Amino acid sequence: MKTSITKWMGFLFTITIISYLNLNPLHAEEVPDYITISGVVKDAKTKRKLEFVNVAVPGTNVGTVTNADGEFAIKVRKTLLAEKIELTHIGYKNTVIDVQEDDIDLKDIFLVPIQNLLGEIVVRARDPRFLVEEAMNKIAVNYSDKHNMLTGFYRETAQKGKNYINVSEAIIDIYKTPYDENASKDRVQIFKGRSLLSQKKSDTLMVKLLGGPTLSIYVDVVKNPDLLLDKEILPYYAFRMEESVMIDNRPQYVISFTPQMVLPFALYYGLLYIDKETLAFSRAEFNLNMDDANKATEAILRKKPFGLRFKPQEVSFIVTYTQKGDRTYLSYIRNQVRFKCDWKKRLFSTNYTILSEMVVTDSREERSGAIPAREAFKPTHSFSDKVSDFADHDFWGAYNIIEPTESLESAVNKLRKQKRN
Repeated sequence: MKTSITKWMGFLFTITIISYLNLNPLHAEEVPDYITISGVVKDAKTKRKLEFVNVAVPGTNVGTVTNADGEFAIKVRKTLLAEKIELTHIGYKNTVIDVQEDDIDLKDIFLVPIQNLLGEIVVRARDPRFLVEEAMNKIAVNYSDKHNMLTGFYRETAQKGKNYINVSEAIIDIYKTPYDENASKDRVQIFKGRSLLSQKKSDTLMVKLLGGPTLSIYVDVVKNPDLLLDKEILPYYAFRMEESVMIDNRPQYVISFTPQMVLPFALYYGLLYIDKETLAFSRAEFNLNMDDANKATEAILRKKPFGLRFKPQEVSFIVTYTQKGDRTYLSYIRNQVRFKCDWKKRLFSTNYTILSEMVVTDSREERSGAIPAREAFKPTHSFSDKVSDFADHDFWGAYNIIEPTESLESAVNKLRKQKRN
C-alpha cells in the first residue's frame, strides 16, 4: 500500500532558462490599524535561540512561530484589544507577556525549561501501539467538527549549496472540512504571493517542489491518515514509549516508530506526541527511511534530465497542533528535503535543499462553502511558478508571517541586486 504522499509530493527537474513573473498582488485592500510585537526567544539557561516557538494572542486564533534565529513579529489588530501574548514551546513553561496599544520590541524573551517537573508526572506503562490506536479512535472527538477557513503563511526556499536560488512566499486560504470527513474536499488558494529567482546561468538546473502549500492538506497526518495513521499501515511499524515531555503546560506521551517490514516502497520513522489527558495528537516528527536509496528516490522524484544522477539525503516533516477550548487544530507544518545531483563522468556533485514552512495565523468557522475547485492550488502545480515578484516592502500589510532569518534576508538582497543588473 503506497502512502498518498507519493502521489503528490515530488521534484521536477528541467534544464531551462529561468523566466520571471512580474505580476501585481492578487488582491488589494486597505491595511487596517494594527500593532506589531517583536522579539527574540531564548532558552533561559543556555541562552540558545529557540525556533518553532508558538506565539499567539490568548483567546483568539491569531498567531505565528519563531524562525531559526528565534525571532518573531506578530501583528495584532487594534480592534482585538489584546492585552497579552503567549509563547509556548515543547519542553518549556508557557510565558505570558503584557502588551500595550503601541508597537513594541521585546528584545530577548527567556523561556524556562520544565524538564525538572516531568519527574512528578506519573505515566502508566501502556502498550504504545494500542495508545496510538486509542488516539486515532478519538480524532472525531478531539478535532474540529466544523468547516473551517484558515489563513496561513507559506514560504518555500531552494538552495544550491549555501546559496539561495529561489525564495517564494504567500498568504494562503485553507479550507478544512470536519475531521471526521476525509481530506478529499479540503482545498488551498493563494491570496497574495511573491517570488524571487536567481538569474545566474549556473542555476539553470531548476528544482521545483510540486504541491507547495497543499502540504497543509496532505501532511496533516490527523486529517489525512493515509500517510501514517491508518490501521492498515500500523503493522508495518514497531512502536516504543519514550520519555514524556510537556507541550503548552500539558504532559505528553512520546511514542517512537520505526519500520519493521521490508516493503516495495519507503516507510517512515519518527515520533508521535499524544496529549495525556485528551489523547489528541499534538505533534508529529517523521522522516522518510533512506536505507534503500532507490525506494526513497521513487517516493520523491518525478522527472529529471537524461544523465543526471539524483541522490536523496533527507526528507523530514514536522506537524504541530494546538488546543483551543475542547478541540485541537492544525498549527504548523515544516518540510525539508536535501539531495545531491551530479552528471555522469563528473567528479563532484551539487547539494540542494528545499525547505517549506506553513503556519496557521488565523481561522474562522466557514458556513459559506469551500474554495471553488477552479481557484484551488493543485498538487501538480509548482508554487514558485504561481506567485508574483517581490516588489513592495509592505506587501503583507497586517498579515502575520514567519520572520525571515538573517541569512534569508541577506540572500533576498543579493537576488534583488542580480535582478537589477
